[in-house]
Amino acid sequence: MADKKRYSKRYCRYTELKIDFLDYKDVDLLKHSLSERYKIMPRRLTGNSKKWQERVEVAIKRARQMALIPYTIDGRKVVESPLKTTN
Repeated sequence: MADKKRYSKRYCRYTELKIDFLDYKDVDLLKHSLSERYKIMPRRLTGNSKKWQERVEVAIKRARQMALIPYTIDGRKVVESPLKTTN
């Protein structure tokens, strides 16, 4: 029988912060749920609860409509951490 990997228990970041409302304009808070290609990461990787994952998805989609977060990214311009400003 193959050995299964044991992952540490992930906790919902938004529940731990005890926030009431997730604003689409707060891009720094949303970046934890985005991959390096600006895709929305699934719950099993982020550890978000179902309630907060749905709120994150809505907020990210609204931020994309307002052009705060890009829809897609060119494969040649992949960054290590999304939304990180370089000075």
